[in-house]
Amino acid sequence: MERLRFWLALIRWDKPVGSLLLLWPSLSALWIASDGRPGWWLVIVFVAGTFLMRSAGCAVNDVADQDFDRAVRRTAQRPVTSGKVSTREALLVGAVLALAAFGLVLTTNALTIQMSVAALLIAIAYPYTKRWLALPQAYLGVAFSFGIPMAFAAARGEVPLLAWVLLLGNLFWVLAYDTEYAMVDREDDLKVGIKTSAITFGRADVAAVMASYGAYLLLWAAAGWALQLAWPYYLGIAAAAAQAAHHYTLIRNRNPVQCFRAFRLNHFLGLAVFVGVVAAYAVRT
Repeated sequence: MERLRFWLALIRWDKPVGSLLLLWPSLSALWIASDGRPGWWLVIVFVAGTFLMRSAGCAVNDVADQDFDRAVRRTAQRPVTSGKVSTREALLVGAVLALAAFGLVLTTNALTIQMSVAALLIAIAYPYTKRWLALPQAYLGVAFSFGIPMAFAAARGEVPLLAWVLLLGNLFWVLAYDTEYAMVDREDDLKVGIKTSAITFGRADVAAVMASYGAYLLLWAAAGWALQLAWPYYLGIAAAAAQAAHHYTLIRNRNPVQCFRAFRLNHFLGLAVFVGVVAAYAVRT
């Protein structure tokens, strides 16, 4: 039981926020790609696959970042960093979870399978971008948004321009909330030498976060307009915008506790957009 407890801590079982941040845009894209009628099996594949891949990603990330994590107060007690789980064990757990997710993808189509391989490679590379990329959060935006084109591939067998517009918009959302996250550890990251958007933006960090929220919501609103989605969609966008405005009040003083709170609240913002998508198709039918 003790090993299981360590494994659950490794994959952040008690912290589902990261999975939800992946889930809501993927499901929104699945509803849009299927014109509001996704099959129940595809919904299961994307829900289960999202949780499995996020968990696998946590295991790989902890292995890659273990030396850095030791120097950051918030992450010093993670299972790999503290020695409770070995590097080999963490990689094995991650591999098993990734294979389980791939098994689900195999029930879709060839294009989705090919894209899942690309998604895996992008996710594996992410931890190392913090060593050389000034905005690793932007790269994470690609990794955390790849469920969008995969949803179109699974539902339609193709990935239209619309999918990439939605991915670009979602990338800005990831940049916003992960910069909030990076603002929490800014001082420790400066000492360790990690590159983050919070460090790169400097005193413009709050403005950059709010501009990123704006770009995300504008691009998704424009996509909804092009699709002629019904009015509930724009209520969802408005609810998300109101939450983004609230985030400004949380992060404007750069208090680490409040910045972390803002990050954790982001899944409600994504949920608002998803509910708007579902409701828009529901009232149309």
